[in-house]
Amino acid sequence: MIFIKLILAHLLGDFVLQPDSWVADKENHKLKSKFLYFHILIHTVLSFVFLWDAALWWVAALVGVSHYMIDAAKLRFQNVKTKKRWFFIDQLLHVLVILGISFYFGEFNFSFLKNQEFLKIIMAALLLTTPASIFIKILLSSWTPAPDGPNNIQTESLTSAGKYIGILERLLVFTFIMVNHWEGVGFMVAAKSVFRFSDLAQAKQRKLTEYVLIGTLLSFGLAVLTGIIIK
Repeated sequence: MIFIKLILAHLLGDFVLQPDSWVADKENHKLKSKFLYFHILIHTVLSFVFLWDAALWWVAALVGVSHYMIDAAKLRFQNVKTKKRWFFIDQLLHVLVILGISFYFGEFNFSFLKNQEFLKIIMAALLLTTPASIFIKILLSSWTPAPDGPNNIQTESLTSAGKYIGILERLLVFTFIMVNHWEGVGFMVAAKSVFRFSDLAQAKQRKLTEYVLIGTLLSFGLAVLTGIIIK
């Protein structure tokens, strides 16, 4: 399968066979960096080796040329603030090129869009992301997680960390239910209890503890209910 072969070549070329020193040199010298061209050459050669078909030389060349154009754009436009964003844009564009090549050879079609079971699972997964976060936030809006007492321990939190933790835990719970491993749900509850509620109890913030507990139970409950309905 061409898609798998080109993805393997991409993973080797972009991560395994690209030292940090090459990345740093490319970021400093951009298109003047010799390691940029070494990197493109490695990608082209790897693509040709994995395809192992002389008639498909143009595919390897296309991968190399497209990789150069995408990397050049990334080096040209990224800065310190947008570096993370450009990393994901870069990887997405590389994968889209590979998908386009695979689609050209008829390896993919859109028949899965006619599969009702697949669409139900995708719908449920999407529901458990941002829509579920907003739903839980609205339900909890009548309470303020104000800490009790003068000796409360105030801790800083990562920006939007709670939102993404909730999304990940709901998707994991939903996945465990869909593959009939309910014990995984118990593991998730136990793991979150150990890491989250022990700190809150130690800080003696009763209101905040209750607020987090309600939010967690709502999050897990919504994921479990969704999983049961889809099943």
